Amino acid sequence: MLLMNFLVKTSAVTRLCSNTTSPSPIGIGDIQGCCNALDRLLNKLRPIDKGQLWFAGDLVNRGPASLTVLRRIIGLGERAVTVLGNHDLHLLAIAAGKHHPKHSDTLNDILAAPDAIDLIDWLRYRPLAHYDGRRLLVHAGVLPQWDVHTILGLAHEIEVALRGKDWKIFLQSLFGNDPDMWHDALQGSARARIIVNAITRIRFCDAHGQIEFKEKGSPNTAPAGLMPWFDVPKRRSATTLVVFGHWSALGLLIRDDIIGLDSGCVWGGKLSAIRLATDPRERDILVQVDCSKKR
Repeated sequence: MLLMNFLVKTSAVTRLCSNTTSPSPIGIGDIQGCCNALDRLLNKLRPIDKGQLWFAGDLVNRGPASLTVLRRIIGLGERAVTVLGNHDLHLLAIAAGKHHPKHSDTLNDILAAPDAIDLIDWLRYRPLAHYDGRRLLVHAGVLPQWDVHTILGLAHEIEVALRGKDWKIFLQSLFGNDPDMWHDALQGSARARIIVNAITRIRFCDAHGQIEFKEKGSPNTAPAGLMPWFDVPKRRSATTLVVFGHWSALGLLIRDDIIGLDSGCVWGGKLSAIRLATDPRERDILVQVDCSKKR
């Protein structure tokens, strides 16, 4: 009951603008079940800052302790703001009977937990996008033709479906690479797929916003005609600071208009905490911890 009350409360406040006098939140990249690194990072942050912690999704999978990661973040209460990543959605799809576990998955501890239903419910109540009036948090990115108002409206469509009683049915048609380009006239499962793919999977696209799903390397490896989603000319979200993870080959990227948080923890890189100040001069890496290569 306490967990469900927390779900309702956090769902109700997720889109409220933050108080202009509150400290800038701290962004934390993809954890992916690496709870040892998360604990060490939180311990180092504890004497530094008590503000909100923004997690860029992919809390679970591939690392050794996905269940413990979920419990840690749930235990942070309203201090934790997290969006859904593609691995989090994969867990929901397994719980819904849509996906079979992959050889590289490390999700059995969650699925076998005595409170698995509550944990899955907590996860499916996470937003796809979070906006505080100055910063937008998503897992992977956004399409260049979407402004912030459009992004939030489209994300809300998915959030409503995931929180509804028919969420398992909804997940049956949510996955796949088609369509790979947005059209306003899209409806039904095709519309849902492109929204989810753009927000949780995008790295590269062309100048028209057509997504390339196979390329996962650094920006300088992009084939001709492709570019990182954030470098598309006239991107309509460019006036808002967009915070994201997902792209470990990109590494930490701090620019005036974007902050990329994924420093490759699950691959033996680092887990990083960055102050998400809207003034670029006030952004700094507060804490980094080394992550084990053993998965």
